[in-house]
Amino acid sequence: MNIPTPAISIVIPAYNEERRLPRSLERICTYLKKRGWDGEVIVVDDGSTDQTARIVTEWQKQIPTLRLVQNGQNRGKGFSVRHGMLEARARIAIFTDADLSSPIEEADKLLGVMGGGRYDVAIGSRAVDRRLITAHQSRFREVAGIIFNKMVQLVTGLQFVDTQCGFKAFVVEKMKPVFEQQRIEGFGFDPEILFLAKLNGLRMVEVPVRWAHDADSRVSMVRDSLGMFWDLLRIRWNWLLGRYRIERRR
Repeated sequence: MNIPTPAISIVIPAYNEERRLPRSLERICTYLKKRGWDGEVIVVDDGSTDQTARIVTEWQKQIPTLRLVQNGQNRGKGFSVRHGMLEARARIAIFTDADLSSPIEEADKLLGVMGGGRYDVAIGSRAVDRRLITAHQSRFREVAGIIFNKMVQLVTGLQFVDTQCGFKAFVVEKMKPVFEQQRIEGFGFDPEILFLAKLNGLRMVEVPVRWAHDADSRVSMVRDSLGMFWDLLRIRWNWLLGRYRIERRR
């Protein structure tokens, strides 16, 4: 039986998201209905110990194209995004954080710049226009984010000012080879996939989006920040050792 190709795939990495997920699924359902899209929604359960999986199963009655994929154990956000993207069936897939810190309606901006095949990757950005931030992080977190992105630029050569916003869109066919090579499974995966996309000649653009900090953020400023800096060094090391292959050049 031929399964129709969805208009868009929306990937949501989820770890113990029983509280935030119902509201986010409701907003995504409304978004897809308003636009008349038969988009698929893929929730990647990263070894949750709460009712995340049950909630997704219940919501499949309202969103028939909602799919639950499971990592089996807690592997990290990077692994979850990779898993979801490799499952995506649409031409374009978006991944978004479970709390919808960037409203799902901002997907229109990413899809708009990708129209006509102009770009293969569109990354949502908080830093291009900070006036769009409706709820700021602490000053300490914001400064740490600025320093981290300066390090990203230095180590990878990427010139984006915000690689960490959890709101990105990809042309699936062109990005699957990138995700297949992804090695970083934690929060530091974003610079790696963008670095690999750059190596493979994919066209990328940074798009300012609305964003609001969620006080229930799962990112630890000490543990995860140190891990992300270490991941930057791993990216450079992997490249120097020839562990990344170049699939295509323009």
